[in-house]
Amino acid sequence: MEVQFGKTVNLSQAASLIKNNPDLTFLLQGEPGIGKSSILESIAEDLGYEHAYIDVPNMDLGDIAMPVIDHATRTTKYYPNARFKIHGREVDVNNPSSPHNPNHKPKPVVIMLDEFTKGSDPVKNMLHPMFEKKNRRLGSESLLPEDIVFLTGNQSADGVGDSMKAHTRSRIVTVTVRKPDADEWVAWGINHNIAPEVLAFVSRYPHVMASYMDESQKDNPYIFHPKRAQQSFICPRSLHTASSIVKNRKHYDADSLIAALTGAIGEAGARDLQAFIEFADQLPTWEATVTQPKVAPVPTSPGACAVVVFGAISRVTEKTIAPFMEYLERFESEWQAVFAVQIAKTASKQSIAFGCNKFANWLAANQDLL
Repeated sequence: MEVQFGKTVNLSQAASLIKNNPDLTFLLQGEPGIGKSSILESIAEDLGYEHAYIDVPNMDLGDIAMPVIDHATRTTKYYPNARFKIHGREVDVNNPSSPHNPNHKPKPVVIMLDEFTKGSDPVKNMLHPMFEKKNRRLGSESLLPEDIVFLTGNQSADGVGDSMKAHTRSRIVTVTVRKPDADEWVAWGINHNIAPEVLAFVSRYPHVMASYMDESQKDNPYIFHPKRAQQSFICPRSLHTASSIVKNRKHYDADSLIAALTGAIGEAGARDLQAFIEFADQLPTWEATVTQPKVAPVPTSPGACAVVVFGAISRVTEKTIAPFMEYLERFESEWQAVFAVQIAKTASKQSIAFGCNKFANWLAANQDLL
């Protein structure tokens, strides 16, 4: 995939921009299914904030705020919907027992207006006061200075109904988020329990993570392309779906499996992924590889070796990494190096790997492979 430095960011860089500029409103735009909305919870978790997911295209005005009559002042106020999680945070100076007294610090919230660019114009206009640099509000409720608001959407070139007017664009910062490449997605998948067959497939066919914006990929049958009639295609979101289908395959027959995978990632991807599933079903069990590392069968095809390696990264523990290293030594050096590099990049497995003498000895003896 062509990477345009300075013009695009990855998801981690986008999250950093959002977290470090709470007074700005960022629009993350990018191809469908690349994980833009997935960063909401991680941002909130990193900051210790609440988080609110707002599905803008499915909202009407009454889903945002409603007028309420104040009979004492003979005026009305707009009360925001509870889904925004900004209600009831005002200071109540007259009631010391209230959770909203001056000594109570309300918890900030990260609000993601998902698919904002597909919303109706009246809904977009009603959300506009949340984008001001000062005095941000929704209805009659003011946002805290620490509150974060960001938007997501697709690019207009994607052809999926996104639009935004000039008076909105002048209030926000638009950032284009690129698709993760195969290595980045595999590293994420290892940490998120993606099926090893899917990880192996993406590792061996890295072009399934290419972008249609790269002119050299115009004939790529796996990926999204706005000028091509497609029911399904490969993207990070659909691969996550395919992983669930693969993990549960013991409950259905081969025809059902390929039909479901075709519906998730398209026919080209489903047929090629099926080969990796067949490899996995013919391999020795995990128990055999760690209890009989010297005699358990060693695969010879690249696809089968990839399934073994990526499956092991997800499954090794402090007790099983040493025997697995003994089994891995019977593989070609290329696959030993793949295992070493990938597990070293996997945060949840690093301590297991570097705490194992066999792994340390392998590193010392094979530095030329890394």
